[in-house]
Amino acid sequence: MVRFRIRLTALAFGMSLALSGGPASALERLVFRLPFLETEITINFDDGESAEQLIQASPDLKDLELASAGKLLPLMRQVFLTPLPLETKALLAGSTGQPLLEQALYAATQVVALEGVELDVSGRMLTQALIRAERRGQPNILGFLRELPGEQASIDLSRLAEVANRLKTNLEEGVALARSVEPASVTAALRGALRPSWSREVVQVTVPHRPKPLRVLTLQPAAPGNGRLAVISHGLWDDPESFEGWGEVLAAHGYTVLLPDHPGSDLNQQRAMLAGDAPPPGPEELRLRPLDVSALLDAISARRLLRGATLNTDAVAVVGHSWGATTTFQLAGGIPTDRKLKSRCNDLKNPERNISWVLQCSWLSGVNQAAVSDLRVKAVVAVSPPLRLLFDGSRLESLPAKLLLISGTRDWVVPSGPEAIAPMRESKAVRLGHRLVLVQGADHFSLRSFQGEPSPAQVGPVILGWINEQLEVDGVVTFTAGGWGDEQDSLVDVSERL
Repeated sequence: MVRFRIRLTALAFGMSLALSGGPASALERLVFRLPFLETEITINFDDGESAEQLIQASPDLKDLELASAGKLLPLMRQVFLTPLPLETKALLAGSTGQPLLEQALYAATQVVALEGVELDVSGRMLTQALIRAERRGQPNILGFLRELPGEQASIDLSRLAEVANRLKTNLEEGVALARSVEPASVTAALRGALRPSWSREVVQVTVPHRPKPLRVLTLQPAAPGNGRLAVISHGLWDDPESFEGWGEVLAAHGYTVLLPDHPGSDLNQQRAMLAGDAPPPGPEELRLRPLDVSALLDAISARRLLRGATLNTDAVAVVGHSWGATTTFQLAGGIPTDRKLKSRCNDLKNPERNISWVLQCSWLSGVNQAAVSDLRVKAVVAVSPPLRLLFDGSRLESLPAKLLLISGTRDWVVPSGPEAIAPMRESKAVRLGHRLVLVQGADHFSLRSFQGEPSPAQVGPVILGWINEQLEVDGVVTFTAGGWGDEQDSLVDVSERL
């Protein structure tokens, strides 16, 4: 029964992402299709105003109510009659017509279909339906569904299974690759608790491309340090503090570390978006994020930032997670292209399609302005980057910086198969000096590392080893020499198996 409850709740949420447009009569019925049971469950909205009345009017639901020993009705009350958060209307109203919302709604059509209306992915219809439901005194899922235009909404559960199976397939090759190679060796000294030997400060830095100063978390090593600089870029709706553990590993070994807050796609932007005070991140952020990093390097060179430090800004390392990893790829010389975006974004059946494509496809209109490399960047670590649609793998040959790509074998958001393995294999990246490390059992968020964790970040030592090697810094570890593994035997360099 718990499993059924989760499924029904998910379907109700999916229904809230249904698509339509133009004036039409209110929705008449909701149909759940279960092809694997060769049956359908139909709810006719004209048969009642409450969950109780709808169950009594539907033979299928009455049978389920009996089979569940009376547990279905309380579940339906909770799912359909719980008031929608006030922020829902504000979010939709503030996001109407934005590329990210449009891509999310378009993806929802793979599971949810509205009949009797034309396709509209702007989100305008959703807001209007919520307003009408509020006016009727029913600001809940049931009231919202009643106000959707069209004749019938249908949800095909077999399509949910198709999506799940596709995501599972996108992970299988990474799992197999990671198991086929011996894990990296471990340097015990890199896995013990770090001795605090750096200073921490949050500063504001004025940059030419943003209306307000950037918030930047800085970590400076105890003197003398090594004079080298690393910048860490956070992912969508995240913040620098989620990756401070990575920075602490680098600072403990002599690096000055900058962790900028990208204001157009950070945690504060998410909060403003959910409150209806800001739209979702737009395609222009694809260009603005790498400009944030370059502007910080300029500020250091001009002695406006960290003026008391002597730093080499001609050979810099950048590290990023998720969208931040895509940012590092751009800085390294990766040139975004719209070729795959145009050919694949509308293909809901593409076997490589994954959750990150919603974000990548929302970047389409900003691609032509997003080639913003920085020749000062010489070492790159990209952790879980969405890149399959955005970059042409053959362009790796022209990158002046060497790339270490890290991917978790359980990453459902940016799965290793299409987003890491395929681009590295097709571009023959290993021949060019780029490498791919898989982390067994890691998902999209588990590789993050926060301030002061009892042991160094799981991928902290491999990040350190790669940067040491590429910037030719003497250190306790380099990538080629190994020793950057962990006790769980989960870090595996699969580059030679591609």
